[in-house]
Amino acid sequence: MHVARLSLVDFRSYPSVDIELSPGATAFVGANGQGKTNLVEAIDYLSRLDSHRVASDAPLVRAGAERAVVRADVVKEGRSALIELEITPGKANRARVNRNAVPRIRDLVGTVRTIIFSPEDLALVKGDPSDRRRFLDGLLVLRTPRLAGIKADYERTLRQRNTLLKSAGRRRDVDLSTLDIWDENLARIGGQLTAARLALLDALAPYATRAYGAVAAAAAEDRQSVGLTYRSSAQDLDPDERDADAIAKSLTEHLDQRRRDELERGVSLVGPHRDEVVLSIGDLPAKGYASHGESWSLALALKLAAFDLVRDDGDDPILILDDVFAELDQRRREHLAELVGTAEQVLVTAAVEDDVPEGLSGRRFTVRSGEVKAHDVRA
Repeated sequence: MHVARLSLVDFRSYPSVDIELSPGATAFVGANGQGKTNLVEAIDYLSRLDSHRVASDAPLVRAGAERAVVRADVVKEGRSALIELEITPGKANRARVNRNAVPRIRDLVGTVRTIIFSPEDLALVKGDPSDRRRFLDGLLVLRTPRLAGIKADYERTLRQRNTLLKSAGRRRDVDLSTLDIWDENLARIGGQLTAARLALLDALAPYATRAYGAVAAAAAEDRQSVGLTYRSSAQDLDPDERDADAIAKSLTEHLDQRRRDELERGVSLVGPHRDEVVLSIGDLPAKGYASHGESWSLALALKLAAFDLVRDDGDDPILILDDVFAELDQRRREHLAELVGTAEQVLVTAAVEDDVPEGLSGRRFTVRSGEVKAHDVRA
């Protein structure tokens, strides 16, 4: 899979831009604030309908414009498809594939597959549990797009249940029998989401260990084993349990046990939205114990593991390396280039051309003041 052409209208800093791309490595080089990350962000947004930089759509639309449009010609197994996405903050986004409207925007997920690695990904190791859940769910939907519906159903159920809990905490006339219905829905859908996460961790773990070994070796770090452990908010959940119905039963029991606490606090305290993925290197948890270099290596390993997993599913995703080489020493840069050099398409952003390793020699674009210009390929 690769993007052959990208066109943007009123996306981020671009009133309009149209560039041709090709398989292999492509680098967008320019000083900070010139718009290079905006280009790869647009492609990544088509994959996940989510930005790796911001939590809402509003910043994606150029100041003064009502909407942004992203168009991409995507080539997969020799067949081309035109994907168009209209982003309108405060309203429903709209999408078309080959000029045909997509009935539900989430049906676009999976049409383009990307794996992106950026400096923000250090939060996978050092950040809050929500950062690791977001990574896991993003990969889950990337591999199995239909799970986007389950995730959306869970988030909607959670919002409505929280609204009821808040109302019940302020008023005594709220009918709590309705809460039983929301408990049932939250446990049922939450069981499906948790089971899918656990299966994904099982699949991802060997890839993560292998990737971390490769990255650590390049960084002259100890090549220890990597652990990915799921910690459920249903504390007595059997760590080996993978059945959605059994997980739902455990969630139901814990919701019943914590109802008084939830009514007092006006928030749901049990469910996948409260779960954690504990990362470890050797015998120690990575958060709080890993050095800065080890944390970088682990974050990179997780993204490389995700790339290899999706690739082994039979779909070579587009790999995006957004401003990461400046954070790496020369040895890590060269080794990372070796690890990703066989990808169908690698898109790189860098502040200076010397940050891009020779192993990713390919097409170059300079980005300056919103203008994107191709220049000679470096030998």
